[in-house]
Amino acid sequence: MTRQPDFVLVRPQMGENIGAAARAMWNFGLDRMRIVSPRDGWPNPAAAAMASGAGRLLDTAQLFDDTAAAIDDATHVYATTARPRGMTTPVMSPERAMQDAALRLAGGERVSVLFGPERAGLENDDIARANTIITVPVNPAFPSLNLAQCVLLTAYEWRRQAAEVTHEAVVPGPDGWAEAGEVERLAEHYEERLTEAGFFFPEHKAASMRRTLRNLWSRMPLTKADVRIFHGILRQLVRDRDRKT
Repeated sequence: MTRQPDFVLVRPQMGENIGAAARAMWNFGLDRMRIVSPRDGWPNPAAAAMASGAGRLLDTAQLFDDTAAAIDDATHVYATTARPRGMTTPVMSPERAMQDAALRLAGGERVSVLFGPERAGLENDDIARANTIITVPVNPAFPSLNLAQCVLLTAYEWRRQAAEVTHEAVVPGPDGWAEAGEVERLAEHYEERLTEAGFFFPEHKAASMRRTLRNLWSRMPLTKADVRIFHGILRQLVRDRDRKT
């Protein structure tokens, strides 16, 4: 993605959390990380180990001495915090914030999202530089999110806005869905064998029973493999019956 927010980790404490944040960003197609004054220095071997396949993101991460420098080129800044800070600043959910960010980026703006250190989150001086606050609707009795968790949640919401999301799908397998003709032949196969077995009885109900059976096959989302196995089941039952007689 050429247009995406910069995720700015402000004074992160543990290399492992930086690595986990990188991994979360990469999961959702983000690769612009900025790091402000990490406690344990940079580069950090623990971050690289935790990032796993997202190590390339850390290789291009930018290092800054302070928050002001890290957001110097941003036209709109979001700050993540779970606590009200008594500032007159718009507050958005992660979903709404990333919707807003997507619109701004599409309009040519540059957007940054601030994430605070693990121990206490962003300081008031950092939040005062933000145009919008992002607050996650967490349990008020336990509002603290791990740094990487917060990054992952925000990155997920970004992905929902920036990419087409399939909310529900059934994958038919390598052979694909059965065609109508294949389902028709399956229905005929069962009707023939069930007729031989005397299933459609009494006679005055036979037509209705056949229609119900046909409707059953039509309602089932059958794959080509499903059709083959249903044919196979019936053939085996008939073979077993003929063997016994």
